Amino acid sequence: MSRKNSENNHYLLKAIETLERQIVVISEEYKILGARITRHPGLSLKTGDFEGKLCHAVFFNRKSPCLNCPVAEVIRTKQPSLNQLFSSGANDSSCLYAYPMEGSNGAGNAIVVLDFYLPFLDKFDDKRFTSNAFLRNLIHSAVDGVIAADMTGKIIIFNQAAAEISGYTKKEALESLNIRGIYPGNDAHKIMKRMRYSGYDRKGIIRSYKQLALRKDGTTTPILLNASIVYEENREIATIGFFHDLKETIRMEAELEKANLQLLQAEKMSSLGKLAAGVAHQLNNPLGGITLFSQLLLEEYELPEGAVNDILRIQSDAEKCSLIVKELLEFARQTKKEVKLHSLNEIVARTLFLLRNQALFQNIIIIENFDDNIPDIPVDVQQLNHVFMNIILNAADAMEGKGTLEIRSLLKKESNIVVIEISDTGPGIPEDILPNIFEPFFTTKEEGKGTGLGLSMAYGIIESHGGKLSAKNNNGKGVLFSIELPLKPDESLK
Repeated sequence: MSRKNSENNHYLLKAIETLERQIVVISEEYKILGARITRHPGLSLKTGDFEGKLCHAVFFNRKSPCLNCPVAEVIRTKQPSLNQLFSSGANDSSCLYAYPMEGSNGAGNAIVVLDFYLPFLDKFDDKRFTSNAFLRNLIHSAVDGVIAADMTGKIIIFNQAAAEISGYTKKEALESLNIRGIYPGNDAHKIMKRMRYSGYDRKGIIRSYKQLALRKDGTTTPILLNASIVYEENREIATIGFFHDLKETIRMEAELEKANLQLLQAEKMSSLGKLAAGVAHQLNNPLGGITLFSQLLLEEYELPEGAVNDILRIQSDAEKCSLIVKELLEFARQTKKEVKLHSLNEIVARTLFLLRNQALFQNIIIIENFDDNIPDIPVDVQQLNHVFMNIILNAADAMEGKGTLEIRSLLKKESNIVVIEISDTGPGIPEDILPNIFEPFFTTKEEGKGTGLGLSMAYGIIESHGGKLSAKNNNGKGVLFSIELPLKPDESLK
């Protein structure tokens, strides 16, 4: 080599050494062949320690090449490339210029990467930084979860809403979570297959897709997914998904459905009440005539024994009809409620006092467990007497006069309600008919032994007090009726 060429090489090397930019030579396998690093935030390795290591692992702590990687672009096109490279999870980016370089002495081809700088770009730098910061804040402040991943499944964007839906922190997601871990089973593959198929939406897009998201603790959350594949020159480079948490929506839909059912039940009860009142009034007069004239026949005529027995049967059936009419009128009663403050424990105790000495209760053990801290509550005492008596008598009938009846009262301060629980040790109610027991005219008793109006009336009375009446089988040991009443008066009762 001539002295002049040696001097030229010396000046060239000296110029490279004094250049305040990063220069890295990388193989087509992404291994660092040589580097001159003057600065790199957080990088503690010495320049010599870079050699032989993967560039994306050293500079960005990634297991795979970066998105928009200039080295990958040069390998693909064999042409120089100028790209702005963003690191996953970091706020910094670099403007890199990369170009191919042929190897010498049998060495393979390599790519030179220069941390490029053009003075005229300075005036755009503040605007670019502001724009990037705004975009990051926009993503991380979104109310829906936003998750983006490269085609290996490595997560590169993970906002706060995504963290709340999944249970993972942003750090955990960016460092160790694969996008496939967000979906249960093989769902990630199914979603990608659906996006690649143009028969549903536009190819590469999935809209309003109901799906379960797998949380860190193993539970699932219902979501509405909008997702798309990110393309670059018809090549898939990433996916991005927007996850809308459906838990609250599903809860509100259930509440709405419940309110709708209650409204339908109230309308049905109101219509039946009007019908029952009309029928009862129409039946009262002829029933009174049947009872009166059958009694006159018995008193004024000497009749054979067979005729007397027939007339007595007529009177008995007329009395049963009168009882049904009375219950119909009670069911349809629309008089103003007499609401005053009363002790719920005393109302229950008074009902038990009236029933305790009846023959039906001689072999029934009655357990009373009352909470003495329950304050007086606004109720119609006569209506509640009817409710308690109906439920307790039904329990005694179910036990066929032998068993244990437990009545318990308790105060739930956190909910502002008082609860009365009445349980028996009878055979219980078949699960298939349990939802129907509060419907008018529904009864499990033998024909002629019940009208099917008792529990319907009880349900309506409790509901009119702003409360709730429910029943469930008590672990194979009879039925548990639960009556909930509010501590504060319902405005509709005034």
